[in-house]
Amino acid sequence: MKISGRKPAGLVTLVLGALIAAGGMAVMADAAAAAQVTLRGKPPAGFVKVSDALKNPGMAFVPGLGTLYVDPKTLPAGPFLGYDKKGELVNVTYMIPSAELEKNQSWPTLGTAVSGLKIDHTEVHVSAAHPGVMEHHLHVINWLISDAEKNKRLGQYPHLH
Repeated sequence: MKISGRKPAGLVTLVLGALIAAGGMAVMADAAAAAQVTLRGKPPAGFVKVSDALKNPGMAFVPGLGTLYVDPKTLPAGPFLGYDKKGELVNVTYMIPSAELEKNQSWPTLGTAVSGLKIDHTEVHVSAAHPGVMEHHLHVINWLISDAEKNKRLGQYPHLH
């Protein structure tokens, strides 16, 4: 696990530790859609490009994360499905508002969006507000590829490093 940015304090640290120990996060993920997530091919029904959902063409391909798809009903948390330029799923990302962690918010469906997929590693980053999540939050990124592959296929996401 990689943690960058400001260190979460108090309850956030405790909750984050419990979430990581649980094996990943599937926040508000629909179990039927999660079963349709595959390494190649189109995202599950209901998922749209983040650039379309946010009406922001500048987010068509996010360096370091790929072409992101999300079910708009699950915003802001996600899951966000990241695909490389060849259409291969390379990550599953959650953007968890810090305020929800401080309120002891629960996520009873941990891991369902990545069920059956082999996770190479997980990164956790503290993030300021940005289009799509307009408040302080955590990025929890489940990578299906190695760091070396990530950098070759997606480049670096400047806001996470």
